[in-house]
Amino acid sequence: MRHRPGTVAFAGMIALATGAAAQGLATRNLTGVGQAAATALGSGFEAKEEPQRVTLFCADCVGSPVVDVLMGRQVDGTEERVRSGTTSIADLQQICRARSPRCTVTAMEVAPAVGWVSGYPLGDRAGATAIIIRDGDLLTVRSLAQDTASARQAIDRLLPLVRSRIIGP
Repeated sequence: MRHRPGTVAFAGMIALATGAAAQGLATRNLTGVGQAAATALGSGFEAKEEPQRVTLFCADCVGSPVVDVLMGRQVDGTEERVRSGTTSIADLQQICRARSPRCTVTAMEVAPAVGWVSGYPLGDRAGATAIIIRDGDLLTVRSLAQDTASARQAIDRLLPLVRSRIIGP
């Protein structure tokens, strides 16, 4: 699998220790999530929906923030390594800092999935990317805003919706 420069692609597929079948994310179709996501982000946000992608933007907001929510699959073993502790958040931050010295990575509480958020400068703007993986299903939430705090805030505002409608129990 090839990865585009500047992106972090992580994932994996694991068999549950109990022997139960893998469940993945609660949905693999983002149609119908856009309006709720726009509402969660706040006044002025609009959404464009596709089955595997929701793009949210606010042309009238300071910094014209843009957020993408993307569905995919990743089966390179990262999920298993993160779950087992073989790959730590510090390891992920080291990978991120190899591309951008000011990159930060923090864990996200998204059980039964695993996830983390990276924050990084991006020219005169800033980005934040959440990676959430459950049984090989990948949800990526990318936010571009005027500063790192604003980029991360967009992800934090979407997290309750992501937990309830996309990750599932």
